[in-house]
Parts: sequence; C-alpha cells; structure tokens
Amino acid sequence: MNKLNKGFTLIELMIVVAIIGILAAVAIPMYRDYTIRSQIGEGINLASGTKVAVTEYFQDQGTPPTSNAQAGVDDVIEGKYVASVSVGVGGIVTVTFGGDANANLVATGTLLMTPDFVTSPGSVQWVCGSAGLPDKWLPAACRP
Repeated sequence: MNKLNKGFTLIELMIVVAIIGILAAVAIPMYRDYTIRSQIGEGINLASGTKVAVTEYFQDQGTPPTSNAQAGVDDVIEGKYVASVSVGVGGIVTVTFGGDANANLVATGTLLMTPDFVTSPGSVQWVCGSAGLPDKWLPAACRP
C-alpha cells in the first residue's frame, strides 16, 4: 500500500502557531509605542508656533510671557490628539493630550517645552521634557 501523506502534522501546526504568537507578543507593544510617539509628534508640531511667539515676546519685552494671550497666540490650540497647548509661568509651553489620543497617553502626563533664556543673549534654547511620560514614548529630541 502506497499512501501519500498530504498536509501538515499536528506538531508542525502547533509550532507555526507558537511562532506567530511570539511575533505578536513582541509586535503589538512596539506598535502601540510607535503610535503614541506619533501622537506626541502632533503635540510638538502644534507647540512650534507657540514657541515662536514666546521667543518673540521675550526678545521684545525682555521677560517671558505667562499666558497664551500675552504671547499673542490663540487660547484654544488643539488637534486630533492634543487637547490644549498653553503658555505658563516662565514661558513654559505645556501640551496636554486628549481627543483621540491613546488612553495611556492621556492618563500618563503632559509634554513640556521649557525655554532657556540664559544660554546666550538674544536667543532662546528650548528643552523638551515631560511630566509623567515614559522616555520610550518621547521623540529622540526629547529623551534625556
């Protein structure tokens, strides 16, 4: 009797399923981190105009602004993933996440852009940081 075996054995199928499971266990968290980083990127882009306004105000007045109105920007700056961009004491630009942003990002913290007016006269160096966000979510320019 000559029988031809066609198809896969059970052990071969189990090995394939195990490999797919391992790949998924690695890929899903990495993809989540990637999407959160891209959402934080929207916050950095929305804050760029506010940073320019803070710099101009400082160069004109000699002191940093303490509010959006004083800096000359809209009170409501928001995007798909950003709930607000605001200027605070010392010219610190705070990006708060909301809207369609990842729930972990909304619950974790905010992005802070801190101006350093002392480095050289007439220019402003911006230091990107966070209040509560893990370093792995921050863009490369913001990581310590």
